[in-house]
Amino acid sequence: MWIVYALLSALFAALTSILAKTGMKNVNSNVGTAIRTIVVLFMAWLIVFLTGKYKEIPNITQRSWIFLILSGIATGLSWLCYFKALQIGDASKVVPVDKFSVVITMVLAFLFLGEPLNTKTIAGGVLITFGMLVLVL
Repeated sequence: MWIVYALLSALFAALTSILAKTGMKNVNSNVGTAIRTIVVLFMAWLIVFLTGKYKEIPNITQRSWIFLILSGIATGLSWLCYFKALQIGDASKVVPVDKFSVVITMVLAFLFLGEPLNTKTIAGGVLITFGMLVLVL
């Protein structure tokens, strides 16, 4: 079932890029990101409350809070940089560079999470890297 959510994520990410590029014309990228973030915040909390998951908040550990906050900071910085790049660059070039995060994630997962790097993973990372370079250069 994870593959369905992953494919939907890819679809919505693609729509995000196209819709944002269109919506960011004559709008400061930071202002545009802030507006989008309000919408995301509202949607996320709406889902939490509609599904009753707000009851689980007291069970979140201090360690989880720290890493979720750090992840939120990284997400915010990523979004600010991404939408500035999208505003001034071509979506067809910005998006492949952004998706290079897949390769960076594989390396960081190996270094910090101990996830295995095998021949298939390395080959996929190399292909993604070359694909990104072909699309951008």
